[in-house]
Amino acid sequence: MQFASVRLVTKQLDALVDFYSALTGAQANRPAPPFAEFRLTGATLAISDESVIAQFNAGAAVAGANRSALIEFQVDDVSAVAQRLPEGTRVVMPPTTMPWRNLSMLIHDPDGNVINIFSRPASLQ
Repeated sequence: MQFASVRLVTKQLDALVDFYSALTGAQANRPAPPFAEFRLTGATLAISDESVIAQFNAGAAVAGANRSALIEFQVDDVSAVAQRLPEGTRVVMPPTTMPWRNLSMLIHDPDGNVINIFSRPASLQ
């Protein structure tokens, strides 16, 4: 089995694409108007308009309703990412050293999905 991607379902596709473009510095691949994906090192983040779910996936997901998963991005410098967050980004937890020594910052994307931006100390990499 190969892990393929995590997909977010949204009512505001362009806003999420713009947010994740700014956050990751990557451009989205847009193979169809209601769908986008960011092919990043280690994982793919897909985003689709909820109309795709209604049409092809039996309404199995609800846009903006997740409160149980975190999208995690490992970076070299959490503070540098904090400085370039898109305007209006809600910071849930500012950069904080966790008990396991990762430096972690929690933010929300425009749909309220929780994102963990973290770095590991060199001794743990």
